[in-house]
Amino acid sequence: MPDTKQPSILRQPTAVWAIAFACAVSFMGIGLVDPILPAISEGLRATPSQTMLLFTSYLLITAVAMFFSGFISSRVGVKRTLIGGLALIVVFAGLAGASDTVGQIIGFRAGWGLGNALFISTALAAIVGAASGGSRQAVILYEAALGIGMAVGPLLGGALGEASWRGPFFGTAALMAIALAAIVVLLRGPAAKPEPVPFTAGLSALRDRALRTLAVTALFYNYAFFTLLAYTPYPLEAAAAKAGMDFGAHELGLVFFGWGAALAVTSVFAAPVLTRRFGLLPVLYSMFGLLAVGLAVMGIGVDSVSVLVVVVIAAGLFLGVPNTALTETVMEATDLPRGVASSTYSGVRFLGGAIAPAVSGSIAGAWGDGAPYWFGVAALAVSIAVLAFGKRTLAHLTRPENTPVAEAQLITVGDEV
Repeated sequence: MPDTKQPSILRQPTAVWAIAFACAVSFMGIGLVDPILPAISEGLRATPSQTMLLFTSYLLITAVAMFFSGFISSRVGVKRTLIGGLALIVVFAGLAGASDTVGQIIGFRAGWGLGNALFISTALAAIVGAASGGSRQAVILYEAALGIGMAVGPLLGGALGEASWRGPFFGTAALMAIALAAIVVLLRGPAAKPEPVPFTAGLSALRDRALRTLAVTALFYNYAFFTLLAYTPYPLEAAAAKAGMDFGAHELGLVFFGWGAALAVTSVFAAPVLTRRFGLLPVLYSMFGLLAVGLAVMGIGVDSVSVLVVVVIAAGLFLGVPNTALTETVMEATDLPRGVASSTYSGVRFLGGAIAPAVSGSIAGAWGDGAPYWFGVAALAVSIAVLAFGKRTLAHLTRPENTPVAEAQLITVGDEV
């Protein structure tokens, strides 16, 4: 009889473990600064609006780079692109930690975003190319690395931020340097170079009506996503101060660790099950609606620590599903090459994430602390309207039956295979 025993996920080459570790650390960068935003404001005498630009510069450059990451990796190869991205993260994370002004940190976070875009655009191809014993186990490991990074980022930022706001930046630079050295030494059999793609392939992909509909939907959805992520530390700290509570970087890190863990669980496990059972569009409508309710509750209860903490963590459950389901819809809705469609969609969606931190401080100053959440509710309403209006362009969608490799590609925020 043939041996049907599944290869163990733990029996992978050391190169796979190195890439998985780098993936986890890379995705820590998204939520790493969240718990230390108030500390940076205090330490550098910066306004909340200024410190929230740490998200804007990071996400804006990531978004722009995503449109051209396929062109870059198809010319220089997966391994070189991956190593180049890691090197940029090490340099700019270290420079951010050594900064003396918030303007310097904003600039260095932009360089960090460029490195992150290059890295995450090639990480999946590298980890699958280096795997042995079947790609399924490598992909599961990859998914786990993404989830760990999203969850641990705020926790690490809070723990290191207790000593100094500089700690999380230096900690990330050190971890990424270790990962970079390991990949240089251990990744000896890089994946084959992808088919060359034109320089403007990412921008040209927006001519596809289905992709354009989904990208605009994601743009407004990500505005709401990053309103919650980037703005919430400030009203949460203010509410705690009114209640006489000590709510520093460590406490903020714990709250957003709960948020990240919930997001990771639903993005990896719940989203595929729900989309198979109910279909992609019903799931998107439902999750957008639930998230809008959560943001409305935060807008009403903006002065309550318990309301903000509970809803932030619960919102992670609602955010994880659309993250996967939206990208899954992109993959099903277009005949464009997977790498081009995914990177173009990711570029547009990150623009929404870049806008929210840039305007939330001004909105709060003009209309009150709860106002940014109501703008998030409005953005989700626009997402639902755009998706409904463009429904005909998505009429050919069916319930997916994805392979494990495809599911991992769908979770990634801009995979280039």
